[in-house]
Amino acid sequence: MPNLDYVFKPSSVAIVGASTKPDSVGNDIVKNLSQGFEGVVYPVNPKADELYGLKCYPTLTAIGAQVDLMVIVVPASIVPIILEEGGALGIKGAIIISAGFKEAGNVELEKTVEDICLKYDIALIGPNCLGIINPCLKLNASFAAFTPTVGNVAFISQSGALCTAILDCATSMGIGFSKFISVGNKAILDEAAILDYLERDDDTDVVAMYAEQLAEPERLMAKIKEMSHNDKPTPVVVLKSGKTSAGAGASASHTGALAGNDAAYAALFRQSGIIRANTSEELFDYIKIFSANNVKSAARLAIITNAGGPGVLAIDATVAAGLSVAVLGEATKEALALALPKEANIHNPIDVLGDAKADRFEVAISAALADSNVDAAVVILTPQSMTEVAATAQVIIRARDKYQKPITAAFMGHELVAPGFEILKDNRIAAYSYPESAIKSLSALEKFYQDTQSEIEEFPEIDDVDKDAVTKIFAHARENGIYAFPEATALAVLEAYKLPVLVSRVAHTRQEAETIAKEIGKIMVLKIVSQDILHKSDAGGIMLHVGPEEAGTKFEELMARVAINRPEAKLEGVLMVEMITEPGVELILGSVQDPSLGDAIMLGLGGTFVEIIKDVVFGLNPLTRSDVRRMINSLKSKKILDGARGAKPSDKEAVIDCVLRLAKLLKDFPEIKEMDINPLFVLEAGKGAKVLDARIVIE
Repeated sequence: MPNLDYVFKPSSVAIVGASTKPDSVGNDIVKNLSQGFEGVVYPVNPKADELYGLKCYPTLTAIGAQVDLMVIVVPASIVPIILEEGGALGIKGAIIISAGFKEAGNVELEKTVEDICLKYDIALIGPNCLGIINPCLKLNASFAAFTPTVGNVAFISQSGALCTAILDCATSMGIGFSKFISVGNKAILDEAAILDYLERDDDTDVVAMYAEQLAEPERLMAKIKEMSHNDKPTPVVVLKSGKTSAGAGASASHTGALAGNDAAYAALFRQSGIIRANTSEELFDYIKIFSANNVKSAARLAIITNAGGPGVLAIDATVAAGLSVAVLGEATKEALALALPKEANIHNPIDVLGDAKADRFEVAISAALADSNVDAAVVILTPQSMTEVAATAQVIIRARDKYQKPITAAFMGHELVAPGFEILKDNRIAAYSYPESAIKSLSALEKFYQDTQSEIEEFPEIDDVDKDAVTKIFAHARENGIYAFPEATALAVLEAYKLPVLVSRVAHTRQEAETIAKEIGKIMVLKIVSQDILHKSDAGGIMLHVGPEEAGTKFEELMARVAINRPEAKLEGVLMVEMITEPGVELILGSVQDPSLGDAIMLGLGGTFVEIIKDVVFGLNPLTRSDVRRMINSLKSKKILDGARGAKPSDKEAVIDCVLRLAKLLKDFPEIKEMDINPLFVLEAGKGAKVLDARIVIE
């Protein structure tokens, strides 16, 4: 791994492509570096002698001194020449601002850049990026308009344009940065590599990120889990664009149709512990709460307000956010009763009344935070004629410093509360205009705190599988041009990985059907076998409750019926399967490949109406047992599995085992493009589960 200090903590910087033309990228970068950076700056421009009081050099070689970081702003076609020159000179850090690489279709040019960086062990940001800023060193190696104030938030963005907007908004909110990074095409350094660096950065307490596409999920998840489980837990907040689904309707499986573009990312965030911001506003809200508070519990919330209505709204928001309204201790209520007017509410929410001045707020806030039943507080202020906005802000600051519990302020209004906002902002108090935003942010803090308290679980080892059998099945299929497997073949694949398939055989003639029926000796389900029919029920290709004695007749009836319903389909025979007669719950288990993140595994309520009900959840491979358990618990149908309306609880442990075995199959055979097990029939607790139908599509 290259040393990222050469990028973020350089002693000397060369700008190749330094321009004398005002308001150009090459000019703005030199100007930014000339304003406060204490290291040495070398503009490289063969046609200029001086730029912003700095001596210009014709080439990197002509500098004749050590250079830690080269910022390259030249046409894409000559970037490799500059990079090769710098690498040969021992320059170990690089930022390629120039565009015109992979994003413009020039994949080979970007591969050349990668090869040069690997050859010389160069830490590279970009290409096609805004640059980076380290406010702690007044290092602005970007063409952003200004250097932000110093803070404890590192920001990573895949959009250079969004970077400049974030900088502008953050300044008005009093948010400062430790690092500001536009990653561009991520030819060498991706998010996981940068997170690894930021985890060890003493200046960074929070990482915020705007992402359009992520990759290498296993590495990314491992790093983010590690960041939340060390001596200084570091939250990672991500705003991800591209939630809408596109093209899912063309998928052959239910899983593919239900996946959408966002399902795999939602799984990635849930399994890794990423705090997801759904909007730009939420991103800032979460940055505020994490940058202003230590990672502590916010589960039991005290609400202090000078208005009854907002207090009730805060209760609703607290419950909706999964937090609890703290039950105040008797000593706390007695202290409040003595200090507040008799009309005040001494329960939670604590209503100090509309005429409250700062001293009354102080009594209430101090009493609440001193209570051992209270983990955190939100202070709601509405501006009345006698309200001391600025003084109340000072009260909140003192309370935060004294009690060291998470605290937020909701100062409702605009111009009248502006002085209080400024004071809170300058003193790193998370301040909001509405209590709902403050409470939702506290909920994000609580969720991250809970993540830090759990142990990192190992992935299960599953080694009792027959990988060779599946390899042979897939090889035979490819030889015959088969990529969408009929159920019989799919079941053979699953059986090799010890998923609980039923006894089954394929009959090609009436005589074979009668012979197989005697061997099975039980009530059966008959299913059409056809390469051209994936959804058998739609073609009338299923018969239930077939006895051994009527198997021959039913075989012929089924073949004739499907031939009428789907005359274009080639019918290969009938799959005869023992029929489950015990009560149970039908689930669906499947997978689809996300182009960036790999296998997204779906679990949900199954049956013929799965795409209508859509009670499904996705997990990203690899999965732990706890990951699968969380998937089950997030389903609306979990209550059915728990045993609804007098039914016995279902065997959820068997479901977990099936999911993990499917995950192992997908890991061993990445050519599986998508698949369904529908239904996965779950029996009562202790009796297991059964695969009743399956389909597999490979690349």
